[in-house]
Amino acid sequence: MISRVCLVHYHEIGLKGKNRSRFENQLVVNLRHALNTFPIADIARISGHLLISLTDDSCVHQLAHAVSLVPGVARVSIAFRTAQREEEFCSAAVQALAEAGEFVSFKVHAHRAATNYHLHTLELNRLVGSVLCEAYPTKKVDVHNPDITVYVNVVQGDVFVYAASLIGVGGLPVGTAGKVVSLLSSGIDSPVATWMVGRRGANVIPIHFSGRPMTADTSEYLCQDIVEKLRGAGIIGRMYVVAFGEVQREISLAVPQGLRIIMYRRMMFKIAERIARIEGAQALVTGESLGQVASQTLENIAAVNEVVEIPIFRPLIGTDKQEIIQRAQQIGTFEISSQTAPDCCTLFMPRRPETRARLAEVHTAWEQFDHEGFIDKLLDEIEYIDFGGCPSYRPPKSMRTYHAILGSAQSSFVKE
Repeated sequence: MISRVCLVHYHEIGLKGKNRSRFENQLVVNLRHALNTFPIADIARISGHLLISLTDDSCVHQLAHAVSLVPGVARVSIAFRTAQREEEFCSAAVQALAEAGEFVSFKVHAHRAATNYHLHTLELNRLVGSVLCEAYPTKKVDVHNPDITVYVNVVQGDVFVYAASLIGVGGLPVGTAGKVVSLLSSGIDSPVATWMVGRRGANVIPIHFSGRPMTADTSEYLCQDIVEKLRGAGIIGRMYVVAFGEVQREISLAVPQGLRIIMYRRMMFKIAERIARIEGAQALVTGESLGQVASQTLENIAAVNEVVEIPIFRPLIGTDKQEIIQRAQQIGTFEISSQTAPDCCTLFMPRRPETRARLAEVHTAWEQFDHEGFIDKLLDEIEYIDFGGCPSYRPPKSMRTYHAILGSAQSSFVKE
């Protein structure tokens, strides 16, 4: 009997040596969570792949797309599963080639993991290739540079045949690289940075600094939409929201105009570091790109860095705006981020921001307002939204203030 399955291929996980099973098991957990709306019969480890079988294979193409979004997946193949009977896997090869799209040339690539099978690899190539030549007499065989390759894998009593594959996002399974805290705005850059670190296996905990009550809360809803868009990747379980507007106003009145942005950034980093300590996160993540705006010069980055003790990851530091936009389009956040929304990034901005901050002047300005008092106040009032999108995320018990407005809008948000 021929059935449809998905074969999940991975690259980096296969290089993990003795730790490989831990990465494979985490990927299985993440896939089960990401595919919980599909009729999954089983997800199993099989000969260097993960095998996803279904109770209803009519949705196999939609399933493959969902699988391709999960970090750790390098490629997902829509395969036919047959018995080790020549007529079955040869028939499956004909169907697989028919689904592969337009082509002029093809080849067969057989692999025999089950060494007790009576046909060797070259014999399998010749057998399946001859059947395909009969089925497609106008097509030619090209063993060096074919348009389409038909794979025939003999594994553990079954044969898996496929030609169509989707490229996955790659990386490592979320939950294998610890926790990080990301400074998330509703703009284009920070969602991309958040996704990139999540793709490396980290649980990402975003913090959004809203301009509320000095601005509307539109940016908070856009950030909620961004997190929902990234749900398929399974990297985010919780987002924190800081109503930063009133504190920004106080800072803007207390410090020299040119240093306002640096003071805002230092406050954000201090608060993010406090949340990281509570969450057990080991680094901060920002969407900064060197020289893109005034706060992202080397001098200003150094003036902000010194206020925290944990590492700061800047995955976009060497990219230009067009590269970032392309990535945002790829992960689906660009249209959301392109919407105009007032937030803390546009609030009380100086006409001429300092681009070459001197540390002595920064330290003087830092002492001109009660930064510790403001930090304590903001942390006392901080809110969170739970998305349930990250199976490996474990929330801290010390955070109990729930974001009542956004949280009540979606039944998928769970209050502690």
